[in-house]
Amino acid sequence: MIIELDCGNSFIKWRIIGAASQVLLSGVAESAEELFSALEDARAHHELRHCRMVSVRSDEETACLEMRLIQRLGLHVQTARSAPCTAGVRNGYVDHGSLGLDRWMAVVAARHLSSKACLVLDLGTAVTADFVAADGEHKGGFICPGLSLLRSQLRSHTRRIRYDTAAASDFMMEQLTPGCSTADAVERGCVLMLKGFVRSQVELAMAYWGSDYDVFLTGGDAPAVIDVLPQVRVVPDLIFIGLAIACPIPS
Repeated sequence: MIIELDCGNSFIKWRIIGAASQVLLSGVAESAEELFSALEDARAHHELRHCRMVSVRSDEETACLEMRLIQRLGLHVQTARSAPCTAGVRNGYVDHGSLGLDRWMAVVAARHLSSKACLVLDLGTAVTADFVAADGEHKGGFICPGLSLLRSQLRSHTRRIRYDTAAASDFMMEQLTPGCSTADAVERGCVLMLKGFVRSQVELAMAYWGSDYDVFLTGGDAPAVIDVLPQVRVVPDLIFIGLAIACPIPS
């Protein structure tokens, strides 16, 4: 059995896969201790030998987690690293090591899934957009705050914007008409900003490639923008697909 970890800014997504990449268990942990608790429970039912992970956390945090996986669970661990080229994709950053590894894995996965040029959108704590030409050239991308960051910054830096987050939990189910409460105004405004960002990425992709490209969408806030994307391919496990390509486990 193989453990796959996606260590993001806010959470650690994990899953255990078996033969033919069948997902046996999966979850989201808010801390390393919560992760280890879940994995130790899983070990009672599954033989865990290998682990591969991608992390956007600091080098120190990543190295510490890697060591704990080895010492506490006895796993063989592979950690994704930046590279000038992986699986036919050429890293577009001047300093290839500074490209976020979650973005790099998503780009590698998109290239694997499509023979066309690709626009890759990941809507998490941060929102990222990356452009990959049909020949595998990564042309770079953009980063902006995600919905959670947008709303938290407004609430932190604007004295009179205060409301219970739970009061706006269903905001994406509502029409984006002007809000008649602070909660509605903020939540709907943030969604409209996100939609505008996504539309601008589509316009840029069309300027590069006309209509001959694919759009890949992943991340927890993907439902907020799906209606403004033409012919989008929603792939929730896009980063895990890239991770498997970058860190193959010997049979």
